[in-house]
Amino acid sequence: MSVTNDIVAAYRHPRAIMRRHLNSGAGEERALIFVVASCVIFFVANLPVLSRISHLTQTDMGAELGASIFAWLFIAPLALYVVAAALRIVLRVLGCKSSFFHTRLAIFWSLLATTPLVLLNGLTGGLIGPGIEQNIVGAVWFGAFIWIVAGSIREVCKAS
Repeated sequence: MSVTNDIVAAYRHPRAIMRRHLNSGAGEERALIFVVASCVIFFVANLPVLSRISHLTQTDMGAELGASIFAWLFIAPLALYVVAAALRIVLRVLGCKSSFFHTRLAIFWSLLATTPLVLLNGLTGGLIGPGIEQNIVGAVWFGAFIWIVAGSIREVCKAS
């Protein structure tokens, strides 16, 4: 199944999609693709907000754009690997016998699956600006992320 179909299906059945990724024999390259693609989309989602700020302050957005590229494409993937390792340690204490790779795959897939909502949040921030609307979209994104990552982690723990 294609990634876009998996993204749509993950909102309804996150465990089934995670099971399919685990059974497909996915390797580290898939987890890396998931995290890099997620970070690229997060960067793209941030562009309308940067453009709005640049327009309102009448400044060049070059410095902000460079900082955003550096943050999303270099720092964020490394930070997400650290978060995945920390979650793996917590899961191990709680009795889950999953591997570091499976935990990384679950988190990175959950981020990629929620990128449509991240894009919507970026558009809301760029077109409407900060406010209740952007807070609502952000809360919906966070809820969807928690739903998908919880289902994925449950499947990873069950599979191990």
